Amino acid sequence: MLIIMLHSTSLTCQRALPLCSSVHLWAPVCPPLPTSQCWSCPSPRQLPSSLLQCWPLHVLSRVFGLILLPLFLYVTIFAVHFVVLNKSGPGDGFFSSAFQSRLIGNNLHNASMPEYLAYGSIITVKNLRIAGGYLHSHWHLYPEGVGAKQQQVTAYLHKDYNNMWLVHRSNDSDAQSGEPDLVRHGDIIQLEHKETTRNLHSHLHEAPLTKKHFQVTGYGINGTGDPNDLWQVEVCGGRKGDLVKVLRSKVRFLHRATGCVLYSSGKTLPKWGWEQVEITCSPYLKETPNSQWNIEDHINAKLPNISLSVLKPHFLEILLESHIVMIRGNSGLKPKDNEMNSKPWHWPINYQGLRFSGVNETEYRVYLLGNPVIWWLNLVSLGLYVVIVAVASLHCRVLMEGGGLLLLGWLLHYVPFYTMGRILYYHHYFPAMLFSSMLTVNLHPKMNFEIGCSLFSPSVYICFSLCLSKPCSFYMFHPLSYGMRGPLAHDPDSTMAGLKWMDSWEF
Repeated sequence: MLIIMLHSTSLTCQRALPLCSSVHLWAPVCPPLPTSQCWSCPSPRQLPSSLLQCWPLHVLSRVFGLILLPLFLYVTIFAVHFVVLNKSGPGDGFFSSAFQSRLIGNNLHNASMPEYLAYGSIITVKNLRIAGGYLHSHWHLYPEGVGAKQQQVTAYLHKDYNNMWLVHRSNDSDAQSGEPDLVRHGDIIQLEHKETTRNLHSHLHEAPLTKKHFQVTGYGINGTGDPNDLWQVEVCGGRKGDLVKVLRSKVRFLHRATGCVLYSSGKTLPKWGWEQVEITCSPYLKETPNSQWNIEDHINAKLPNISLSVLKPHFLEILLESHIVMIRGNSGLKPKDNEMNSKPWHWPINYQGLRFSGVNETEYRVYLLGNPVIWWLNLVSLGLYVVIVAVASLHCRVLMEGGGLLLLGWLLHYVPFYTMGRILYYHHYFPAMLFSSMLTVNLHPKMNFEIGCSLFSPSVYICFSLCLSKPCSFYMFHPLSYGMRGPLAHDPDSTMAGLKWMDSWEF
C-alpha cells in the first residue's frame, strides 16, 4: 500500500520545483527520535543475561543508522555538489569573495594579489549581505531635496571600474619610499573614489530611503575634504593592531564624526540613483551582514602578491556559507504584487495546485496537483489518529506507539510554515505529506487488528477499495502532471472534463 501511495505521489509531483534545503529544516530532528525509544525499553537489569550484551550494540546501531549515516549522506551530497558545480555563473554575487575564488571563470579564480590591506592600495569593497553589492560611486549628484546635493554613493551588484577606491591615511602622509604600512584594526583612514577623486563622506543629513540613517556621499576633490571623510577600520572579532586580510576579514567602517557605521540597506534607489542599492550610515552599531564588508580586489605594486588559492575556504566553511546563503535567500523571498502565493492551510486539503505553464487551450499546460484520494485520505487519517489517541488511548497502545513519531514528523515539517513571512508554494508541503502518508499506512491495518476484524469484514473491503482507488485517481489526473493541450476542464470534450472537483483548481 505504501509503495502505491508513494509511487503515485512521485509521478504526480514529478514536475515540482527543486525543494530548497530550508524546507527540510526540521528533518534532522526526526531521525534521533526513534533512538530515544531505547530508554523506554526494559533496563539492562531487567534483561536476561543473554540479551544484556546486546544492549550497547542495539543503542549504537540506532545512533549509527538513524543519525550518523543520514548526516554523512547529507554532507556527502553537498561535497559532490561542490565538485560538479565549480564554474562561475550569474549567482556568484550571492556568495562571499572567498567562495567565488574557487569558481572557474570568476575573476578571483587563480588570481594573485597582496594578502594584507595597505595604505596606497586600490581596492574594491564588497558588502556581506546577500545582493548587498560593491561600494560604488559615479559623477551624478543627489537630486534637489534629497539630503545634501553631493556626489552619489551607492552599492552596485556588478563588477565595474567605478567600484575602485584608494586607501589613504587620515593625515594624507601616504608617500613612502619603501614597503607601505599595513592597515590595522582601529586605524583611521580615508577612502578616495579612484575615478572621481572624491572622498567617502557622511554627515547628519538623512539618507534618501532609510530616514533614520544618515546620508553617505562623495565629497572633496583630489583627496582633500573635511573631518567628515574619516572612517575607523574595525575587523569583526579582532583586536587593536590586527591586520586586514583580503577576502577573509570581515570589516566595518565607523564614521568618526557621527559614530555611525557604513551600511547597505538593500533598498533600490529610484531612477535618479540608476536603480542601484542605497548606501547609508547607520547609527545602530549592531553587527549585521548589512554593515560588514570585505576587501575583494587589491592592487598595490609595492607589495608581494600571493595566490588566492592559499585563501580558498575549506569544505566546512563553504558548507556553512552555502546553508547561510540558502536560509537568508529564503527569508528574503517576499510576496510581490499580483504574485501567486500559496497558504499553508491550502495544502492538506489540496485546495489549490500550482500552474507551471500554459493558461489557454492552445498552450501546453502543466499543473501541479496532489493525488486527491491520497491527499484526502491522509487528512482523514490525521484527524482519526488524533481522535483515537485522545479518546481510546488505553485500548490502542499499539496504535500510538507506531504513529506518534509519524505525527510529530508531519507537525515539524508543516506547522513552521505558519510562522514564515517568505513567499510559499504548494510543493513546500511535500516533505510533510510523506509523513502523513506513512501515518495512513500505519493506521489502517492496526485499526483492523485492534478491533479484531475478520478477513471478510466490511472494513477490510473498504481498505481494499481505497488501495484500488489510488492508482485509478492517478490515472485520471495524470495529464495535469505530464502536460496536455486542448479544451479546458469546463469543456465536455476536455481530457479533464468532470474532474474539476473543487472550484479552486485552475485547469
